[in-house]
Amino acid sequence: MGVYSEYLNNTDLMGNFDAQTAARKSQLRRISQLRGTDVLVFAADLNKPIVGLPISISYGDVLPISDQLSNLKGDRLDLILETPGGLGEVAEEIVRLIRGKYQELAVIVPGWAKSAGTILAMAADEILMGPTSALGPIDAQLSWQGKTFSADALLEGFDKIKEEVQTTGVLNKAYIPSLQNISPGELQEARNALKFATELVTDWLAQYKFRNWNEHSSTHQPVTSDEKKQRAATIADQLCDHRKWRTHGRSIKIADLQAMRLKITDYSEQPDLADAITRYYALMQISFQSNLYKIYETADSQVMKFLMPQVPPPPHVLQPFGVAEHALLNFQCPRCKTTSQIQANLGAPRPLQAGCLPFPSNNKFRCPKCGVEHDLTDARRQLEAQSKKPVV
Repeated sequence: MGVYSEYLNNTDLMGNFDAQTAARKSQLRRISQLRGTDVLVFAADLNKPIVGLPISISYGDVLPISDQLSNLKGDRLDLILETPGGLGEVAEEIVRLIRGKYQELAVIVPGWAKSAGTILAMAADEILMGPTSALGPIDAQLSWQGKTFSADALLEGFDKIKEEVQTTGVLNKAYIPSLQNISPGELQEARNALKFATELVTDWLAQYKFRNWNEHSSTHQPVTSDEKKQRAATIADQLCDHRKWRTHGRSIKIADLQAMRLKITDYSEQPDLADAITRYYALMQISFQSNLYKIYETADSQVMKFLMPQVPPPPHVLQPFGVAEHALLNFQCPRCKTTSQIQANLGAPRPLQAGCLPFPSNNKFRCPKCGVEHDLTDARRQLEAQSKKPVV
């Protein structure tokens, strides 16, 4: 039986988020012991492509990652990465945070680390992947006329128009609408975005991935600094080549990277490590079957981001509005199912009734059992609209 099936058939695990968390932590400790490193997870649920949900790498990731790094004490880090991509500038900031603390960094990709995730992986001394792992092209994506597409493809299209005009001396009228809707500044922005990605990857590969590459395997001659930069630039250009990969979502596997002459560690060749990584990844995917959509965690700490639950129905008011001094609402946490009675004082402060918790002044109610934060803004608005009094 596969590991994933094993966990799905475990009745003590399924539906028990705390048990899933404990099991994940156990596998992180195992990876740490096998590798002799600190371990940090930065992962998003790729199965929640909800409009507006920040599963991609964004500025909101910097603080949680910095927070989790502060809990670690070693000098070598393994980063377990699962991401659809995102902002390359944020990937750069994350690398700065990690490299400011650690001399050595390895990136473990059990599933997908696409786009900006691939850029981040290129800052590692070692990249570990398995048979189901994939990186992705790093060609920058631009939004234009309500559509998102490759900056490389945009520039290629305009280069073809230019070449056709130079060859025929005539501009095809079909191109005029497109040419009218894009400026030279936008074309330069596309060039800059591509240059940013390739320069970042080139610098990181030469500085980190190739820093211990001191001798050519075929000739045993010393490797020069210029040769490291040249190899790094060649790899970066290939990763950024939209003509080669055709789509931004294309999966780049171990064999593809090895064909670029980039050394990848296949962790499936190390049975104990492969089992630990596979088990952690399966547990992570099971945890994502809840309203969880991002995990930042170590073996001993974590920050998690959850989809906000739907606001409960208007709270039950103990007295008719107009003379009521307070209202109570019964709130059930969607994660741990704990029910809390929250007292909202209307118009003026009042003593809490026995067993009640105060309505939070910032509208952020934290479940007393599992610690997940919930937004009660809409509940406050409903209470104040019906009672004509402020919640205090």
